Parts: sequence; C-alpha cells; structure tokens
Amino acid sequence: MSSSNSRLVYRAPQPDDVQRLFAIFGDPQTNLFNPAGPMQHWADAQRLLDRWMAQWASGGYGWWAIAHRDTPCHIIGFGGIAPMNYLGQQRINLGYRFAVQAWGQGYATELGRDALTLAFETLQLPEVFGLVRPDHTASIRVLEKIGMQRHGLLDDVPGQAPSLVLRVCRPATEPA
Repeated sequence: MSSSNSRLVYRAPQPDDVQRLFAIFGDPQTNLFNPAGPMQHWADAQRLLDRWMAQWASGGYGWWAIAHRDTPCHIIGFGGIAPMNYLGQQRINLGYRFAVQAWGQGYATELGRDALTLAFETLQLPEVFGLVRPDHTASIRVLEKIGMQRHGLLDDVPGQAPSLVLRVCRPATEPA
C-alpha cells in the first residue's frame, strides 16, 4: 500500500523481515525513550514479528514493514495501527519505529497520516490512540501534527513519569 503522492510504501510483515526488525528494534538509538531498552535477543524479534503476522491474519491490518518508494526492498522501519491493551481496555494504537538513517525526513508524520487514512476511511474505526513517553518531544510533535490531542496519562513505567495518551477521533462526514 502507498498513497499516490507518498514517498513510502507499506506491506504486511513477512517472515524474512526478522533481520531488519532485530536491527532496528535492537539499536540503542531507536530505543532512547523505550524504558525496556533495545531488543536483546533474536527470539524476541521473532516473537514480535509472529505477533504482527497473527494480527494481520486475524484482523486484516496491523503494523506495516515500511520502505522508501525508490528502494522498496530495503525496510527503513515498522509502524501503523494495531490493537493494544491499555487504559483498562483494548485500543487501536498508532506506533512506529524507524532506523536512525530514516530520522528527520518526515517519514513518521507521513506514516501517521497514512495510518489514520486506513483507520478512518477504510476500516471506519471511531478513534485511534497514541502512547508516548513524556520526554519524547519529537514523537509528541508528530502525533500532534497529525491531529492527535492529549487524552490522558498511563502510569505504565514503575518509578517514572506516566506516558502520555493522545487520541484522534474519526472526522464527522457531511451528509450527502
């Protein structure tokens, strides 16, 4: 999938994505705001990839493998929307993680907009949430730029400030 003017292309994760997943999620730089730190074990990458592929199989959507349109075989990140349990219930959560080399080019904002288009126009979901650490100003800016507003806090990391919960609702459609 990609929109007509998108620089990015998206596809469902595949078994052979495990190497890129481990490289990106295991990089300490991509985990500066992740309290769990970088992924340490190949088996963790395999479990995460298996979970993503199961979400695709059961729901027909989930986190994408993301590449640049000009190099569609080179994965630069993973992200999209998928169910996640927090705030006492299951929510549709927008998330992403890009390789360091892809930072600062507006890809997260582009991904976020494309994921919301899928959520609201294709899947007709009522709302999408984003969960972000309070000191991760770059991701907060991305989520706010795509229309998310602060919705609450989630005390999810013992001994640290709560994460911010942001939300955007599906725009009302004009009657025909």
